[in-house]
Amino acid sequence: SNTQVTLRTQTNLQQRQFYEDNGYLLIKNLVADEDIERFREEFVKICRNEVKVPAITIMKDITIAKSTADENTVTKLQDFMFSEELFRYCTLPQIVKYVECFTGPDIMAMHTMLINKPPDTGKKTSRHPLHQDLHYFPFRPADRIVCAWTAMQNVDRTNGCLVVLPGSHKGYLKEHKYPEWEGGVNKMYHGIYDFDKSLPRVHVPMEKGDTLFFHPLIIHGSGRNRTEGFRKAISCHYASSDCQYIDVKGSTQEYLEKEVEEIVRERYNMSVSALDFKVSMLFPPPFFFFFFLKSRHVQKRWGPVASLIRH
Repeated sequence: SNTQVTLRTQTNLQQRQFYEDNGYLLIKNLVADEDIERFREEFVKICRNEVKVPAITIMKDITIAKSTADENTVTKLQDFMFSEELFRYCTLPQIVKYVECFTGPDIMAMHTMLINKPPDTGKKTSRHPLHQDLHYFPFRPADRIVCAWTAMQNVDRTNGCLVVLPGSHKGYLKEHKYPEWEGGVNKMYHGIYDFDKSLPRVHVPMEKGDTLFFHPLIIHGSGRNRTEGFRKAISCHYASSDCQYIDVKGSTQEYLEKEVEEIVRERYNMSVSALDFKVSMLFPPPFFFFFFLKSRHVQKRWGPVASLIRH
């Protein structure tokens, strides 16, 4: 009926306004239990080396990194774009429907993660410092990038739910560095160097299947996991196919580019000279190359972000 359409439109407008004002939007019960169970089973298979996924990164906490291979030693899978089962998450119609509101209809998946936050060993390394995701991305504009983050179980302050600083997405990209934490910090877990400590923080408890959509400039992080179980979530950063790569030299992201170069060399087993040759002769800098390799088309048109065109 007309009334239903009006209500639905009104709700969408309210949701959009909330996102514009706050930089995030929580949608309850978006992903079905059966899908989450399938993702969990695939995660276990990958951890046990029963399934081999090309180009995936299997990360371990610095305090448990030397342990054997099973799901209790893996803290995160990154770049699961070539796992057909896990990538199915990125293409779920109910997720893409919301993503499209922020990216437009032409969508690329740029960064994929399944996070298995471990019980903290007492050294507090399961924390993720406050950061902005745009720090990790060499493409723009920021307003055409969005993250979908789905809880694979109930998450709250005891097991390390997300914490956000509402409205902080209206600011600029801040300088990040490794925090000086006792107990150390995991690789690439950069934090914001300086921000307004008086800004209110909102913890976002979520139930299994709830999905948080958030802007890449919002300041956010997660607390440590004080329970005995692992806290699982699956996420994807999406960008409009029309996003374009930018040169980060001279910016706050420049040192990150060097870390990414090391990762590219390690992962693709390239010597320094081989990588430099390939990059200089065939490709833009490794930072672009890295995202070109780990992105995957989701729907509609391909564009600059899928073709390594720099502007």
